[in-house]
Amino acid sequence: MFKLKPVRPETATVLASVFLLVVFNVPLWQHLAAITGEGGAGTQLALAFAIMLLGVFNIVLTIVAFPIIFKPVLTVLFLTSASVTYFMSHYGVLMDVGMLRNLVETNITEVQGLLSPMLWVYVLLLGVVPSVLLWKTPIAYRKVHRQLVSKALVGAGSVAVIAVVALVDYQGLSSLLRNHHELRLMVVPSNYIGASIAYVREQVSTARQPFRAIGEDAVRAVNVASNAPKSLTVLVVGESARAENFGILGYERETTPQLAQEQGLVAFTDVHSCGTETAVSVPCMFSNMGRKQYKADIAKNQEGLLDVLKRAGLDVVWWDNQSGCKGTCDRVTLLDVSHDRDPALCADNECGDEILLQGLQAFIDHLSKDTVLVLHQMGSHGPEYFKRYPKAFEKFTPVCKSNALDACSRESIVNGYDNTLLYTDHVLARLIDVLRSNQDHLATAMIYLSDHGESLGEYNLFLHGTPYMLAPDQQKHVPLLVWLSESYQRALTVDSRCLQQTRHEPLSQDNLFHSVLGLLHVQTRVYDTGLDMFASCRGINGHAADAAKQLAAGR
Repeated sequence: MFKLKPVRPETATVLASVFLLVVFNVPLWQHLAAITGEGGAGTQLALAFAIMLLGVFNIVLTIVAFPIIFKPVLTVLFLTSASVTYFMSHYGVLMDVGMLRNLVETNITEVQGLLSPMLWVYVLLLGVVPSVLLWKTPIAYRKVHRQLVSKALVGAGSVAVIAVVALVDYQGLSSLLRNHHELRLMVVPSNYIGASIAYVREQVSTARQPFRAIGEDAVRAVNVASNAPKSLTVLVVGESARAENFGILGYERETTPQLAQEQGLVAFTDVHSCGTETAVSVPCMFSNMGRKQYKADIAKNQEGLLDVLKRAGLDVVWWDNQSGCKGTCDRVTLLDVSHDRDPALCADNECGDEILLQGLQAFIDHLSKDTVLVLHQMGSHGPEYFKRYPKAFEKFTPVCKSNALDACSRESIVNGYDNTLLYTDHVLARLIDVLRSNQDHLATAMIYLSDHGESLGEYNLFLHGTPYMLAPDQQKHVPLLVWLSESYQRALTVDSRCLQQTRHEPLSQDNLFHSVLGLLHVQTRVYDTGLDMFASCRGINGHAADAAKQLAAGR
């Protein structure tokens, strides 16, 4: 076995800092070159930025360069950084607390969909190999008091270097950092370390928060609650469906041919999500906080829309074909159908979204009161779009059959994604058909709203989860579809023709909470008529908006 010469910890920290900076930050340097330009002032600015980062890395590693912890810490950094670098390089993701939360709160099936041979190559070459070399390299530590003096000198020297570089190119660096906030999310390993700290703080804050009930005064308008027939409102939560690729919203391809033929369907054109990942968008859309006020720690300790509906006397049921409801259905009836064994609809521990329609008619036949049913789809979840639809719906070809999207042509990626929408079109059309067939004895309705959109290679981004401020419109502009049976329109005094005239008005997931309360005539002080998308299209005798105004006047 070969032996490596002992090195001083000062040398080890510098070498490790250079390795972290150069090997794991290729996406950062590529992005920096794109925004500063190559050669001349651009190269000088990038070099100054690199030297500052090198100084910071060296300071931090010098602090932890003690015999017991130094090598274990570096090993964890190498292995983790290799994985993070893979996803940043191949999907264009930015690592913040939202992306980390999305990773932590996903299920094993979704994680498996992200694994690829190239990921293991990254981990082996950039994580395992340097870790082995690290452990084979003896580090010649000094006595404690001399070691502390050395650390102080190294730290002071690093600070001096950072200060000099900052002063020499202050204008360029300050402008760069002020105008490009995404840079801090691209620096490995500080990005995921910062995200981890923020996530832990969020969890601690969540644990300390008292649970808060909202809408404790919720009741249904007497004239609606006592009227026959009973109502079934089906709320479909889509996954990764972006409005830009919906045929019914103007996309040049026919990705929604069946929905385009549905009489009375209203497709809203200007709707934006609360977040760019399920872990934010789903709890946010069911809360009354709105995007600007949304905080994950508060949402986890506060009731939402489904709790208020249940308190008002409706039955509330959630059927899930994905990774769970992110806390929004914790206090209502939950049925997880994602691991059913139906041979026609399920394979490889995953079911097609038609599984959500299995048993729907039987469910309808046994309704005893007004009900809200939430269907949570697998939808267009990437990167393995080809697994999200049956073979019969592979209309657009060729299709990318890999989860390494950067290895596929953009045409094949878009084809696979569009096929998922074609399948969603089929599922939603079947759902509407079932609801329409029951409208003579039951007031039925469907509201479809995707949790967020998806990037398909635009700006070298794939999937979703980019911080909202930096995310392209493809990740935020989502489809919203509403279908109301004639019996539902009569019973709940809402007019679909009126809704058609409002379909181009700007909306967001902030509207969902108040719109569903208003639609179902739930009276409560937490209802805001100004955020109710149905308010202007309900009859004068609907009372929901009027009652809310009276409650507001009495506050």
